[in-house]
Amino acid sequence: MLKLKTAGTGGAARAGLRHKATLLGTLAILGASAVCGQAQNGKIGPAESATYDNKYEVYGGLNLMTFQAGQNLPKRMNLGGGEFSATYWLTDHLGVAGDYRGEAGTTPVNPSPGSFRPARQLVYMNMGMLGVQYRGPKGHYAAVNYHAFVGVDHGVFNGPSTYDVGLYTNRTKPIGAFGGSLDYNRSKNLAFRLSPDLIIEHFGTEYREFFAISGGVIYRFGKR
Repeated sequence: MLKLKTAGTGGAARAGLRHKATLLGTLAILGASAVCGQAQNGKIGPAESATYDNKYEVYGGLNLMTFQAGQNLPKRMNLGGGEFSATYWLTDHLGVAGDYRGEAGTTPVNPSPGSFRPARQLVYMNMGMLGVQYRGPKGHYAAVNYHAFVGVDHGVFNGPSTYDVGLYTNRTKPIGAFGGSLDYNRSKNLAFRLSPDLIIEHFGTEYREFFAISGGVIYRFGKR
């Protein structure tokens, strides 16, 4: 049975717990926001009620993610980029989805003998995942969704002869994103989304946990 671990020892383990707590807290806020939104008096909500009877949904937005670019690097890094996804809704609540994320950022590295490498290294990530979305509480103003995506992530960490700075070699490995989203409606078809995720990856010798969050716009179309 695979054992899920966070990077490093005590401090990193506590960081993993903080990521879980942040995700759970954000999802709780999303749910509360949806309930409160339904109780508003209608002054700032969409003029036309969302029916949620759409067959298709596309999403595009900006994404931020924490990561560790080497098995034994002492510090984590931040990645930024874009996220694009498409969902085919089978029912009012259940849909199948595809998700792509492209990220880039610089990470601190171990000291390089003779200063052959800079103190920070540019890292690229390309993630492709498939999964499901489940639509939870929904109303005139907002809807809360939950999702689970799994797929592969190709990381570009370093070139030849860079093992001395502690980075992974370029590789493609499994990755998963598990979280939810708050969709705030601006019209029947258009909504703004805020979506936190727990990221689980296996670039090293064990599974590790990280946090990601994205925000952007969704467009619903096609009648089911």
